[in-house]
Amino acid sequence: MHTDKQNARKILLTVAACVLCVSLVAAQTPVRPQSPAGGAMRVLSGVVVTPRDEVVPEIAVNVRYASGRQRVMSDGEGRFRVEIPPGATASLQAEGDNITATEMIVGAAESADNLEVRIEYIVAPIHESVVIEDSTLEPGIERRNDSIYKNGLFSRDDQIFQTLDAGINAGQHEGGGKSLEIRRFGFNLDHGGVSGGLKVLVDGVGQNQATQGHGQGYLGSLKSVTPELVAGVDILNGPFSAQYGDFSGLGVVHVRRKESLPDELTVRVQGGSFNARRAFVAYSPELKAADALVAYEGSQSDGPFHSPLRYRRDNLTGNYTRHLGEHQSLGFKFNAARNDFYSSGQIPLDEVAAGRLDRFGFLDPDSGGRVQSGQFGVYYSTETASGGSLKIDANVSRSLFDLYSNFTFFLNDELLGDEIQQHDSRLQEAVNVQYLRPLKIFGRPSLLIAGGNFHANQINVGLYRSAGRDPFAITTDARARVNNYAGYIQQTVYLLDGRLRLEGGLRYDYFRFDVDDRRAEADSFASQGAAKFQPKASLSFRPSSRFPAVVHFNYGRGISSQDARGVARNPAAPKISTTDFYQLGTAFNWKRFSLSANLFLIDRSNEQVYIPDDDTIEFAGPTRAHGYEAKASFQLTSHLSFNGGLTQVMNAFYRGTRPRVYVDGAPHTVANAAVTLSDFHGLTSSLRYRHAGSYRLDGEDANLRASGLDVLDLSMSKRLNKQVDLNFSIDNLTNKRYFETQNYFASRLIPSAPAIERIHGTPGYPLTMTFGLTFRLWAKG
Repeated sequence: MHTDKQNARKILLTVAACVLCVSLVAAQTPVRPQSPAGGAMRVLSGVVVTPRDEVVPEIAVNVRYASGRQRVMSDGEGRFRVEIPPGATASLQAEGDNITATEMIVGAAESADNLEVRIEYIVAPIHESVVIEDSTLEPGIERRNDSIYKNGLFSRDDQIFQTLDAGINAGQHEGGGKSLEIRRFGFNLDHGGVSGGLKVLVDGVGQNQATQGHGQGYLGSLKSVTPELVAGVDILNGPFSAQYGDFSGLGVVHVRRKESLPDELTVRVQGGSFNARRAFVAYSPELKAADALVAYEGSQSDGPFHSPLRYRRDNLTGNYTRHLGEHQSLGFKFNAARNDFYSSGQIPLDEVAAGRLDRFGFLDPDSGGRVQSGQFGVYYSTETASGGSLKIDANVSRSLFDLYSNFTFFLNDELLGDEIQQHDSRLQEAVNVQYLRPLKIFGRPSLLIAGGNFHANQINVGLYRSAGRDPFAITTDARARVNNYAGYIQQTVYLLDGRLRLEGGLRYDYFRFDVDDRRAEADSFASQGAAKFQPKASLSFRPSSRFPAVVHFNYGRGISSQDARGVARNPAAPKISTTDFYQLGTAFNWKRFSLSANLFLIDRSNEQVYIPDDDTIEFAGPTRAHGYEAKASFQLTSHLSFNGGLTQVMNAFYRGTRPRVYVDGAPHTVANAAVTLSDFHGLTSSLRYRHAGSYRLDGEDANLRASGLDVLDLSMSKRLNKQVDLNFSIDNLTNKRYFETQNYFASRLIPSAPAIERIHGTPGYPLTMTFGLTFRLWAKG
């Protein structure tokens, strides 16, 4: 153990020294291209921003000077850099659809660093893709570009979620195979759908599965997302947009996949610790009036566990988008996926502490599962002559899910054990429509958004007792139909020369629950309906056009639907819970530095509690949480940057309880930080840190606590030539000993042993190294 700690320290010191050396080199030795006449070229650099000082990525900047002109694109952080002849006066102006931009003149003797090119959107930039996206560009939204996904190495699907930060703490239940447990703003969302929920979409397709075999709003379908195909991620930090309904109470994550790749053929092969192997191959032809790709991903790993994980994942993804004209597109997307795994489950930590069980040991060798899914979607978008747009998409998906778990071992059955099988077979259909119309109100640009959603589920869901993955008794068996119909409208208005932005919205959701419940003791059929309005409002104000700061207030009501089986068994109980989210904050963006901070208050009408006897979710009492968030980024040099964030929950409790009962199962402190080196002589590297504080596991006993975590991850990508990249990553760089998910309940380890209430946990991966090579062939023109 002592040697391991010494090795970990040596690795950390070596990496820190490397980062420091590279930082100094990047800061002190910038490349200075020479003009044809031998004099140094003049460098213009800066950032593209909105009137509210939000940086704007991927926008064209036209640069004109006496002897010519150039056109450059801003990067993922909104920054641009261009070289012009020495002594030239330059004109800079952004260019794009539905924007107004102010021309900027930079004289020959004026400073050419840290320039600010300002634009204002008439219609938000949503027309680049056929996918319906959120249209606001406010401090409540965070965006991630594709840099970390195309340069990093991922051997497990849960690693994608760990890149999001944004106060989201995610942990594995089963070591890599099952859906992540999500924790945010002091609430435990289980697998994504309870306690307000975190709504996750991929290309507009909702991933939260209602009335799922293992939990309401289950996010297991995220395993079908291939990292190299991620174009970007939008993170909405609350239920502030009328475009999103069920499971959006604590925010929205929208993953957008690429419609084409810059090279016709892309291949990545990688391998690493614990028998991990992965391959990715994609073909993206260069077509005259279309974007297309087809890609395959295959991954496997045994993990560090004594009972090998035997994790295997296969994904096949395709897209074809036909541009019918300059302002009209028709797209088709498909995905097929499968995932098989075994697991060690959650093991008793008192046995680990006593040395009787290794932290990577197991008690039931049959835990694990298998998942198969397929999805097909059609996407249509068109722009009108007035600058508005209409988007329509429809998709159908099919999934089969079987999960085998043994949480309590021999607590209830000392002969056969407590293994259960959770089964979910479903067919889903969805249609989404969105219309955007730019308007003039009080002579200022404004935007009207209106749309509707339809989502239908036909589900065969069951819970069975099993032994050795062989079911022998039915606990519950139900056929459920859950339909969701919704409509929304949202209006944005700009006043005071654009310094004041007002937005209001309203959404209406209606749910229909039809359940044929075939329990062993009785059969029953129930049909119930429920509806909710969800108001939205936001305000942002910039006191002075000369001071780069904005104050904002956001309010939104989100909803979470009930498990249909719970609705059928208790028709008088609430069928929809609400989350009222209030946020007050400020954002500051000045040259290379940006900072945002806000206070939040969250009121939930009902918490959602898992009922293990029949595998359903029921509502409990109302809760409240409040706290603050702070996020900052700093561009140290043209290649080196730092960013970090902190989410601190001050309190989370059940309202109306005396003595007070607290919300448990989630950390109150979540933090992240990263130092990133970008494209320095072909080298891109990132050192990332994540922290979660210790947290309560019981609402009344403060001594029952889960341990926190502090983890460092390192990734590097070096371009060897135009066609080959070398990739390398170390997860858990310091070999930190930690547990990802911890829960408190009773279990019996062997027959005749006493039943003991104790903490059970899933161990985090130790130091894990991965190497890879990426080949990019036949670059497109």
